[in-house]
Amino acid sequence: MATNPAPIGPSRPTLTPIGKLTIVLFIVACIAGAYYWARQRHVLPQKLALTPTVGKDVEIGIAYGTEKQRWLQWAVEQFKSTSEGRNIHVNLIPMGSLEGAHAALNGDQRIQVWSPASAVYKDTFVEDWQAKYGSNPILKEDALALTPMVFVMWEERYQAFKSHYGKVDFDTINRALHEPGGWTAIAQHPEWGLFKFGHTNPGESNSGILSLLLAGHSYFKKTDDLSLADVTNVQFQTWLNQLESAANSESNSTGNLMREMVLKGPSSYDTLLVYESVAIDYLKNAEGRWGPIHIIYPEYNAWNDNPYYILNASWSSDDQRKAAQAFLDFLLSEPIQRESINHGFRPANTNVPTRTPDSPWTRYQPDGITLDLGKMCAAPKAEIVTNLLASWQRRETSH
Repeated sequence: MATNPAPIGPSRPTLTPIGKLTIVLFIVACIAGAYYWARQRHVLPQKLALTPTVGKDVEIGIAYGTEKQRWLQWAVEQFKSTSEGRNIHVNLIPMGSLEGAHAALNGDQRIQVWSPASAVYKDTFVEDWQAKYGSNPILKEDALALTPMVFVMWEERYQAFKSHYGKVDFDTINRALHEPGGWTAIAQHPEWGLFKFGHTNPGESNSGILSLLLAGHSYFKKTDDLSLADVTNVQFQTWLNQLESAANSESNSTGNLMREMVLKGPSSYDTLLVYESVAIDYLKNAEGRWGPIHIIYPEYNAWNDNPYYILNASWSSDDQRKAAQAFLDFLLSEPIQRESINHGFRPANTNVPTRTPDSPWTRYQPDGITLDLGKMCAAPKAEIVTNLLASWQRRETSH
């Protein structure tokens, strides 16, 4: 009976199905790991770019409008106690909104961030920067907090003014400024003197530009499409020059202007056009010194979003830009945004509510404060701002 020959050489073990599956899984894991580390080589630098070098002191300067002064000073002190802010030194440089833009354009190396009251001068600033430096000046931007414009008037004089003119707007203010006899004709109060209205300097301050802009919207009764033909219209120019010839527009800061009214009382101003946030911030101070003041919202209004522009300036280092971003993130955090309400701002962070029992828009309703606004005007084109400023400056040189 024949038999099978014995195999020659050592026997070769065969892989079981489980063994084959293990090898396949191992190969897949190696490929996935290689892909992950390849990706990390590109992702990691982006993550590190969010914060400045650990342990290295960085100093940044912020040119800001003084309407935010109290809130920003408080925020800087809070920022110092955080892990992100421990090595970041924030210098707050109070300037009018346009004053800050001009300083940056002129190469003020203290400035890494420009934070005006609104974006109304942004297009003009970008055009001027590109003409001078050939680049986009804004590396990153975000809104910090919102506030509209308001007329602020001493309560007693508001009631007398309303009784005589029916309402407070640019037209009735213009009429009151040129009323023969001043308050004698308006309300039989000769001891009040002439009617006195003020806003900030349009050549230096955002709220000054908005005074001209809202006067234009009010005159033409439109919320958008304010045109070059409108602002150069002869009848409008005559009306605006009449208004501005009697208004006080010397101050370069809305916060300083409101402070002057509260310090000096009705002898300085009967009414001002300022930010709602500034009015709220000084509401109780005014009442304690000279009596209550009343808040009136212009029929045609505009948002001031207090933008935070991280500048793409040649004098700013990478660490300074990262530090500016870290402070921006801190300002937009919920605790800091909640504090902005205490200074009259409407938070830019939509997670922070404003309709609360203790908010200024609830507590100060008897003084005219309200959350609900009327006609909000669109942001102007650069040519509109330029021509309104030119008109105002020509009035200045002719008086």
